[in-house]
This record gives sequence, structure tokens and C-alpha cells, in this order.
Amino acid sequence: MKNLPHLTFLRSFEAAARYLSFTSAADELNCTQSAVSNHVRSLEEFIGRPLFVRHPRSLSLTDVGEAYLPSVRHALQEIDSATQLLISQSHKREVVISCPVSLAEKWLINVVEDFTKAHPDIDLTIHSTIWVDVETNVSDISITINHVDDVMGPAVKLWDEKLALVCAPEYRVGGEALTRPEQLAEARLIHILGRPVYWEKIARHFGLTGIEHKGGLQTNSSNMGLEFAVNALGCVVLPKSLVRQQVASGRLVEPFTFDLDCPWTYFATFKDKAATPSVKHFKTWLLKAAAEMEL
Repeated sequence: MKNLPHLTFLRSFEAAARYLSFTSAADELNCTQSAVSNHVRSLEEFIGRPLFVRHPRSLSLTDVGEAYLPSVRHALQEIDSATQLLISQSHKREVVISCPVSLAEKWLINVVEDFTKAHPDIDLTIHSTIWVDVETNVSDISITINHVDDVMGPAVKLWDEKLALVCAPEYRVGGEALTRPEQLAEARLIHILGRPVYWEKIARHFGLTGIEHKGGLQTNSSNMGLEFAVNALGCVVLPKSLVRQQVASGRLVEPFTFDLDCPWTYFATFKDKAATPSVKHFKTWLLKAAAEMEL
């Protein structure tokens, strides 16, 4: 950047030109009359031209000063506006979060409810996502579901996810309640598109050949898969964090127990650079809630 006059010189010049008085300019700028006079003189020396005609009791602008003033005033206004915008953004009491719609409805909503009770003055905006995140830089905090082997960068794993197999209490396989893994060979399976590994892990765990290739209902929505199961249309395998509420309410049951890690789990990415205090508050709250997740 080329050598430019000191910003203080420009502010003193603009104020003196507005009042046509070094004394009045000094009052506004909270400095001495001699300081303003020296600033203006230094600016005149810098540009090599006089900006004021100094009368015994007043000032008047020279032709150069008249021509220079609008540009200086505009530049100072731009600096002030940009500075105020940054200050207002740093104190903005708003947090924007993006989150898969399934987790937003089954877990994040409770986090948001508790946070807003504790911080009613902070506004939250939730972008519910399906498969992919919203556009880059839209969210202060982005929650995504990723395969554990594919995560790169600064993403933070929220918890170690587990798999759960669920069905409606009234669901029947050949007239009998689903209570044994071997019944899955005859059961109607609900498949989540893009997640064949869920049923593959169940089949491998229980030694059931080929069930992962069985037909049945298919959906790209975990929430829709849950609703299929609630309506006794089959059984579904999903991350345990998504079925907890339905199981607790009795709308779904886990017909038999097992302990299987889920290869897909939830990660959060935080725009920590220039994060506002509000964003930092919610980040802390979110991570604490994640740490308390019981699967």
C-alpha cells in the first residue's frame, strides 16, 4: 500500500473544515487546539499544498482544501461504517446452526429448548439439512453425519454412535412378535438408502446370510424409516440417538439387545474464527449436551 497520511491528520482536517475552527474541532475530537492545528499543518506538509487560509479569528478553505474535503469526508464515513458493522457483528446475539433434519427433530430440539430458557436474549436459527450441509459460510455451527473413516479437518465427534434395531410393539412376523434375530429372515425390512451397512452389520453380527439384500420398504429419510416402523410396516436399523425418544415413549421397541458400533455418526464443525460470544456460548452448551448423551 502506498504511503498515506495519518488517519488522525485527516480527522482533524475534516472536523476543522466543518467548523472552520481549530478550537471547535479540538472540542469534538477531545484534544487540544494546538494538536488539531499541528495535525492539519502536518497534512499540508504531506501533500505539499495549503488547505486553509488562516485569518486572525477564523479559517477558510483554499481551493485545494475545498476539492480535497469531499473525498476525505467520504473515506472517513466508509471507515466509520465498516468499523461499526464489525462491532455490531461481534456483539450480535444470534447463532445459526445447520443439522440433519432427523437429529434436529430427535435431539437438537431439546438442546435448543434448554438453551433458549437459559439465554432468552440469544436468537437461534436452525437449518435442517438432508444428506448435505447448507451452503458454506451460512452457519456458525454445522452438524453433519459422516462415516467415521471419511472425516477430515477440524470436525469434532459429538459421541460414539451405536446401532439399534426397532419395530412397533404390535409388529408380527408370521403371526409372532419379533423377539429373535433368526426371525429377520422372514421379517419385512425397512432400508435407509445410502446406509446398506446398517443391515450388513446386523447380518454379520448374528450370522444371518443375505438378509441385507432382502427387499422391503426403502427411503432416503431416517425419520420416514422411523414412521414406517411406528406404523408396524417392518423393522428398521438406525443410529441409536434417533430412536431413543420413540423407544422411551413406547411407540417402538428393541426386540432383542446387541452392542454394535455405528460406522456413521455425528460431527460438529465450528467457525471459531471471529466467533461471537453468543456462538461461543452455544458451542459450550452443545458440547456439554453431547457429552451427556446416553446410548
